[in-house]
Amino acid sequence: MGLLPSAGARTPGFYEPIHGTAPDIAGQGIANPCGSILSAAMMLRYSLGLTEEAAAVDRAVQTVLEQGYRTADIATAGDAATGTTQMGDLVANAIG
Repeated sequence: MGLLPSAGARTPGFYEPIHGTAPDIAGQGIANPCGSILSAAMMLRYSLGLTEEAAAVDRAVQTVLEQGYRTADIATAGDAATGTTQMGDLVANAIG
């Protein structure tokens, strides 16, 4: 669930990860930011018409995951486990 973005069908401009804001783990540095990041890509694409920019964000998330980085919620043996901030930084750095 940490990877899935969503958009409000009846509320234009409402984007969030499908799991919501995860208040139960707020401030612990363990939330997976990928759903939020991919929701922002949806906003770029569908609300702002910035398709190239949205594609760059999508590619950056994919690149980081292909490099084996994972937050604890989706990590398996051999993955490079990382926290919320580190994962966000990796994705930001991967945007070309």
